[in-house]
Amino acid sequence: MDLSAVGRAVLIAREGRRLEAYRDSVGIWTIGVGHTAAAGPPVPRAGLRIGAAEADAIFARDVAAFVRTVAEAIPEPLPQHAFDALVSLCFNIGPAAFRRSTVLRRLRAGDRAGAGEAILMWNRPAAIIPRRQGEFDQFLTPYETALPRARRGDAQPVSAPAAPASPPAARSGWRARLWDRLPRPLNASLKRVP
Repeated sequence: MDLSAVGRAVLIAREGRRLEAYRDSVGIWTIGVGHTAAAGPPVPRAGLRIGAAEADAIFARDVAAFVRTVAEAIPEPLPQHAFDALVSLCFNIGPAAFRRSTVLRRLRAGDRAGAGEAILMWNRPAAIIPRRQGEFDQFLTPYETALPRARRGDAQPVSAPAAPASPPAARSGWRARLWDRLPRPLNASLKRVP
Protein backbone atom coordinates (compact mmCIF):
# COMPACT_ATOMS: atom_id res chain seq x y z
CA MET A 1 0.00 0.00 0.00
CA ASP A 2 0.98 3.61 -0.38
CA LEU A 3 -0.13 6.89 1.14
CA SER A 4 -3.00 8.41 -0.86
CA ALA A 5 -3.13 12.01 -2.05
CA VAL A 6 -5.74 12.74 0.63
CA GLY A 7 -3.57 11.05 3.27
CA ARG A 8 -0.56 13.09 2.17
CA ALA A 9 -2.54 16.35 2.24
CA VAL A 10 -3.99 15.72 5.72
CA LEU A 11 -0.58 14.70 7.10
CA ILE A 12 0.93 17.94 5.80
CA ALA A 13 -1.98 19.85 7.36
CA ARG A 14 -1.35 18.12 10.69
CA GLU A 15 2.39 18.72 10.66
CA GLY A 16 2.39 22.14 9.03
CA ARG A 17 5.11 23.36 6.66
CA ARG A 18 7.70 25.65 8.19
CA LEU A 19 10.71 26.81 6.22
CA GLU A 20 12.69 27.99 9.23
CA ALA A 21 13.78 25.60 11.98
CA TYR A 22 11.78 25.71 15.20
CA ARG A 23 11.39 23.73 18.41
CA ASP A 24 8.24 21.59 18.45
CA SER A 25 5.91 21.19 21.45
CA VAL A 26 8.41 18.90 23.21
CA GLY A 27 11.50 20.93 22.32
CA ILE A 28 12.81 18.97 19.31
CA TRP A 29 14.32 21.00 16.47
CA THR A 30 12.10 20.61 13.41
CA ILE A 31 11.88 22.05 9.90
CA GLY A 32 9.82 21.59 6.75
CA VAL A 33 6.95 19.13 7.23
CA GLY A 34 7.78 17.62 10.61
CA HIS A 35 11.39 16.81 9.70
CA THR A 36 13.70 16.15 12.65
CA ALA A 37 17.31 14.99 12.93
CA ALA A 38 16.04 11.45 13.60
CA ALA A 39 14.93 11.25 9.95
CA GLY A 40 18.36 12.18 8.60
CA PRO A 41 19.82 15.26 6.92
CA PRO A 42 19.45 18.14 7.03
CA VAL A 43 19.79 18.40 10.79
CA PRO A 44 17.46 21.16 11.98
CA ARG A 45 19.12 23.81 14.17
CA ALA A 46 18.62 27.43 15.13
CA GLY A 47 18.69 29.70 12.09
CA LEU A 48 18.39 26.94 9.46
CA ARG A 49 16.16 27.92 6.51
CA ILE A 50 15.08 25.87 3.50
CA GLY A 51 13.00 26.57 0.40
CA ALA A 52 9.52 25.20 -0.29
CA ALA A 53 10.81 22.77 -2.95
CA GLU A 54 13.45 21.45 -0.56
CA ALA A 55 10.81 21.03 2.18
CA ASP A 56 8.66 19.01 -0.23
CA ALA A 57 11.61 16.83 -1.28
CA ILE A 58 12.60 16.15 2.34
CA PHE A 59 8.99 15.29 3.20
CA ALA A 60 8.71 12.89 0.26
CA ARG A 61 11.86 11.09 1.40
CA ASP A 62 10.84 11.07 5.06
CA VAL A 63 7.26 9.88 4.56
CA ALA A 64 8.36 6.98 2.33
CA ALA A 65 10.10 5.38 5.32
CA PHE A 66 6.95 5.62 7.45
CA VAL A 67 4.76 4.24 4.68
CA ARG A 68 7.14 1.28 4.43
CA THR A 69 7.08 0.75 8.20
CA VAL A 70 3.27 0.65 8.31
CA ALA A 71 2.92 -1.49 5.17
CA GLU A 72 5.38 -4.07 6.53
CA ALA A 73 3.88 -4.09 10.03
CA ILE A 74 0.16 -4.48 9.36
CA PRO A 75 -1.08 -8.06 9.12
CA GLU A 76 -3.38 -7.49 6.12
CA PRO A 77 -4.29 -4.69 3.75
CA LEU A 78 -6.48 -2.02 5.30
CA PRO A 79 -8.93 0.40 3.71
CA GLN A 80 -7.03 3.43 2.37
CA HIS A 81 -8.37 5.82 5.03
CA ALA A 82 -7.22 3.51 7.84
CA PHE A 83 -3.78 2.98 6.30
CA ASP A 84 -3.33 6.74 5.85
CA ALA A 85 -4.29 7.36 9.50
CA LEU A 86 -1.68 4.83 10.66
CA VAL A 87 1.01 6.48 8.52
CA SER A 88 0.12 9.80 10.16
CA LEU A 89 0.40 8.23 13.62
CA CYS A 90 3.69 6.51 12.75
CA PHE A 91 5.10 9.75 11.30
CA ASN A 92 4.41 11.44 14.62
CA ILE A 93 5.44 8.76 17.14
CA GLY A 94 8.23 7.12 15.13
CA PRO A 95 8.69 3.65 13.65
CA ALA A 96 9.99 1.96 16.81
CA ALA A 97 7.08 3.19 18.93
CA PHE A 98 4.61 2.23 16.20
CA ARG A 99 6.01 -1.31 15.97
CA ARG A 100 5.52 -1.89 19.70
CA SER A 101 2.21 0.01 19.96
CA THR A 102 -1.08 -1.31 21.25
CA VAL A 103 -2.54 -0.06 17.95
CA LEU A 104 -0.49 -2.59 16.00
CA ARG A 105 -0.89 -5.33 18.61
CA ARG A 106 -4.70 -5.02 18.39
CA LEU A 107 -4.62 -4.93 14.59
CA ARG A 108 -2.60 -8.14 14.54
CA ALA A 109 -5.17 -9.70 16.88
CA GLY A 110 -7.92 -8.82 14.39
CA ASP A 111 -9.41 -6.07 16.57
CA ARG A 112 -9.74 -3.09 14.19
CA ALA A 113 -12.12 -1.17 16.45
CA GLY A 114 -9.73 -1.65 19.38
CA ALA A 115 -6.82 -0.51 17.22
CA GLY A 116 -8.69 2.68 16.45
CA GLU A 117 -9.33 3.27 20.15
CA ALA A 118 -5.64 2.65 20.87
CA ILE A 119 -4.72 5.62 18.65
CA LEU A 120 -6.26 7.81 21.34
CA MET A 121 -3.84 6.39 23.94
CA TRP A 122 -1.03 8.45 22.37
CA ASN A 123 -2.19 11.58 24.19
CA ARG A 124 0.96 13.31 25.42
CA PRO A 125 1.57 16.21 25.33
CA ALA A 126 -2.05 17.31 25.79
CA ALA A 127 -1.76 19.58 22.74
CA ILE A 128 -1.62 16.43 20.54
CA ILE A 129 -5.11 15.20 21.54
CA PRO A 130 -7.04 16.98 18.75
CA ARG A 131 -4.63 15.47 16.21
CA ARG A 132 -5.10 11.99 17.68
CA GLN A 133 -8.86 12.46 17.52
CA GLY A 134 -8.49 13.44 13.86
CA GLU A 135 -6.40 10.30 13.20
CA PHE A 136 -8.97 8.18 15.04
CA ASP A 137 -11.79 9.66 12.94
CA GLN A 138 -9.76 9.14 9.75
CA PHE A 139 -9.02 5.53 10.73
CA LEU A 140 -12.73 4.77 11.12
CA THR A 141 -14.29 6.87 8.34
CA PRO A 142 -14.03 6.01 4.63
CA TYR A 143 -13.14 8.96 2.41
CA GLU A 144 -16.37 8.37 0.46
CA THR A 145 -18.31 9.10 3.67
CA ALA A 146 -16.33 12.14 4.84
CA LEU A 147 -12.94 13.65 4.12
CA PRO A 148 -10.63 13.78 7.15
CA ARG A 149 -9.85 16.84 9.21
CA ALA A 150 -6.32 17.52 10.40
CA ARG A 151 -7.63 17.80 13.95
CA ARG A 152 -11.06 17.07 15.35
CA GLY A 153 -12.88 20.36 15.58
CA ASP A 154 -11.24 21.91 12.49
CA ALA A 155 -13.78 23.89 10.49
CA GLN A 156 -12.95 22.30 7.14
CA PRO A 157 -11.88 18.82 6.03
CA VAL A 158 -8.66 18.40 4.08
CA SER A 159 -8.91 17.32 0.45
CA ALA A 160 -6.26 16.21 -2.00
CA PRO A 161 -4.79 18.98 -4.12
CA ALA A 162 -6.17 19.15 -7.65
CA ALA A 163 -4.13 17.25 -10.21
CA PRO A 164 -2.10 19.53 -12.44
CA ALA A 165 -3.59 20.14 -15.85
CA SER A 166 -2.06 17.94 -18.51
CA PRO A 167 0.03 19.74 -21.08
CA PRO A 168 -1.73 20.45 -24.36
CA ALA A 169 -1.24 17.98 -27.15
CA ALA A 170 1.41 18.97 -29.66
CA ARG A 171 -0.08 21.06 -32.45
CA SER A 172 1.46 22.01 -35.74
CA GLY A 173 0.52 23.88 -38.88
CA TRP A 174 -1.87 26.75 -39.35
CA ARG A 175 -4.28 25.58 -36.61
CA ALA A 176 -1.51 25.69 -34.00
CA ARG A 177 -0.42 29.17 -35.08
CA LEU A 178 -4.02 30.39 -34.97
CA TRP A 179 -4.67 28.74 -31.59
CA ASP A 180 -1.57 30.27 -30.06
CA ARG A 181 -2.61 33.76 -31.23
CA LEU A 182 -6.05 33.62 -29.64
CA PRO A 183 -6.35 35.53 -26.38
CA ARG A 184 -5.79 33.18 -23.42
CA PRO A 185 -9.28 33.41 -21.85
CA LEU A 186 -10.83 32.64 -25.24
CA ASN A 187 -8.56 29.74 -26.23
CA ALA A 188 -8.79 28.25 -22.74
CA SER A 189 -12.56 27.96 -23.03
CA LEU A 190 -12.63 26.52 -26.55
CA LYS A 191 -12.46 22.83 -27.29
CA ARG A 192 -9.19 21.88 -28.90
CA VAL A 193 -9.26 20.67 -32.44
CA PRO A 194 -6.70 17.94 -33.19
